[in-house]
Amino acid sequence: MAQGSPSEAVARAGAVVFDLFHTLTSIEAITKWGRATHEILGVSREAWLEQLFEESRDRLIGKVRDPLTMIGIMARALNPGVSEEAIKAAAENRTRRFENALTRIPDASRNVLAGLKVRGKKLGLVSNADAMEVASWDRSPVAGLFDCAVFSCDVGYAKPEPEIYKICLDNLHVEPAGAVFVGDGGSDELKGARDLGMTTVMMTGVIKELWPDRIERRLPYADFSIDDLRELL
Repeated sequence: MAQGSPSEAVARAGAVVFDLFHTLTSIEAITKWGRATHEILGVSREAWLEQLFEESRDRLIGKVRDPLTMIGIMARALNPGVSEEAIKAAAENRTRRFENALTRIPDASRNVLAGLKVRGKKLGLVSNADAMEVASWDRSPVAGLFDCAVFSCDVGYAKPEPEIYKICLDNLHVEPAGAVFVGDGGSDELKGARDLGMTTVMMTGVIKELWPDRIERRLPYADFSIDDLRELL
């Protein structure tokens, strides 16, 4: 861990770049609408998460953008006999849950982002997300606060690849050393940001509830760790 505090690091920085899901918002915390995708498809949660996070790069980098096609590819990799009805129901359910997560951003996230803007900070967003997950981004109450928002499905790169961070930083006109990256650490995003030269802050608030066992292995790549985004101010 670095010396000082995350708020001091932010005060020195010209820009703060955020991860989106499990950092600023999450489908698990915002809404209980419908069943989880893996339940609809009749597969295990662990197998479904592996498909999402490790086995579906074409979805993440925008090579596949149609919701039914995305869900179908991942579902049939786990259960070749899954029905079209289940795939359609899962796609509709997942679309609605992400819509809720983006349009009902927690007040704490909204207030911190607004507070950083008042302090003159440039705000960036770098998210590994498919086209279905961010279809409602333009209707998010925080979309207008960001000076640059980069989604993997739009640029063809995914964290921790350096290119996706560079696209954001170039648009912000900030060098890596002048930026702080804030995220939960999934997809090795903290390592990617630190390797590029950014100061890294791990946000543990959401994943403490979901995957507490993952925190320890992500912490080595964090210069600071916070439970609450308000610690940035």
